[in-house]
Amino acid sequence: MRKKKLIWNTISSLVFQITTIICGFILPHLILHHFGSSINGLVNSITQFLAVITFLELGVGAVVQSSLYKPLADKDNEAISKIIVSANRFFRNIARILLVYIIVLIIVYPFITNHYENEESFSWIYTACLIGAISISSFAQYYYGVVDRLLLTADQRGYIQYTAQTVTLILNTITCAIMINFGASIHLVKLTTSLIFLARPVFLRWYVNRNYSINRKIQYKEEPIKQKWNGIAQHISSVVLDHTDTLVLTVLSTLSNVSIYSVYFLVVSGVKQMFLSMTGGIQALIGELWARKDNKSLEQTFSWFEWLLHTGTVFVFGCTAMLIVPFESVYTNGMQDANYIQPMFGVLLVIANAGHCLRLPYNVMILAAGHYKQTQKCYIIAVIINIVLSVVLVFLFGLVGVAIGTLVAMFYQTIWMALYNSKFLIKRSMSVFIKQVIVDILTACLAAVSTFWIPMLSLSYQSWILMAVEIAGIWFLITLLVNYFVYKDKLIRLYDRIKTKVIR
Repeated sequence: MRKKKLIWNTISSLVFQITTIICGFILPHLILHHFGSSINGLVNSITQFLAVITFLELGVGAVVQSSLYKPLADKDNEAISKIIVSANRFFRNIARILLVYIIVLIIVYPFITNHYENEESFSWIYTACLIGAISISSFAQYYYGVVDRLLLTADQRGYIQYTAQTVTLILNTITCAIMINFGASIHLVKLTTSLIFLARPVFLRWYVNRNYSINRKIQYKEEPIKQKWNGIAQHISSVVLDHTDTLVLTVLSTLSNVSIYSVYFLVVSGVKQMFLSMTGGIQALIGELWARKDNKSLEQTFSWFEWLLHTGTVFVFGCTAMLIVPFESVYTNGMQDANYIQPMFGVLLVIANAGHCLRLPYNVMILAAGHYKQTQKCYIIAVIINIVLSVVLVFLFGLVGVAIGTLVAMFYQTIWMALYNSKFLIKRSMSVFIKQVIVDILTACLAAVSTFWIPMLSLSYQSWILMAVEIAGIWFLITLLVNYFVYKDKLIRLYDRIKTKVIR
């Protein structure tokens, strides 16, 4: 049953992420070409400012999920109900604070955006209405849907929410594309998106009520979420690493730079989310193995997961680094109001987010084990590194500066987490991690040298696809050869699993 759920979670999550990538390119492209770089930058900036409210989650979401592993494994409905009720109270308070934050943002935001280079300016009412339209679905998520999502993920039923997200995403993309092509305003487009996304929490609540025995009126004397406030550092670190770049560019740079960043981040974020989608089911599985003290299965599962993530990260992000600038030249062809060809920024942003994926196995192990308080130092230092470097370097290097800040913070976290896992969780020699990193670097260098000369023959999607196929083929071959000589046993195991699945 574990394997079946893991397969369903992985497949549904990958389908959702692929859908997100495709839809994520369609709508921003339409917005960019119909409304221009300044409005595209404004929309992305507002979205990131609204996302800052996730600071107030204080890591409770991750702690709630970790707290649910044991009672779900024991089928303790009373304990599950108490955790759900406690979490609901917390997130509904977040929703109320969000309302106040939205009002403040409507008043203050127009005065903190700088418009250098004679950029287009927007009236207060224009910006205020846009903030209101975008914020509706955020409020619904905190007030109604987030706890049900956490329960399903912890119970290895993430495929339910992923399917719901996929359906609403496709519906939203089709509806908004039609509206944009018929001349609808950006406000109406974003309001439509928020209303469509309201269907998600309603469906999740219906499913949870139908499939779980949750007593939503249960009383408790002792707080059921034992480490409720111990995930603060991890959560703040995650929020900062995800949103600092756009916030710094909004306040200290231009909306055009925000637009350039968002277009590059579309590509990188899509690739990164594919890897994150693979961890949902794995984290729940690792959490269950940890709760049951099944150390042998835990070590085997972690080792396999680590190798897959490292090997996949090198291959996919390596190809992305080679292809991102050619893709942007096609994607933004015809845009004259900003320079979207930024090779150094593109490569650094790809490497920084590759670092985020390389740390996934170690971060997942920390979260599954519930070691929040013990690892706070790492997350706090990463936050400081990212903020300080981004603010200082944005004045010197612009877009490249904020990418460097993220890059340094990501790789600091990766090394620290690998050390912590070796000492306290998986308890193995750091030489295993060092060996894997050397293989990663060797593979990337050999593949990069072998493909940097491949040209894109014309400024078209067809030419880019041909270039991508050629580069991906060479990177795949080199990745395969290097791992055959170093990790032959794992490669054979992967082949056998794929072969078995195909036969079935």
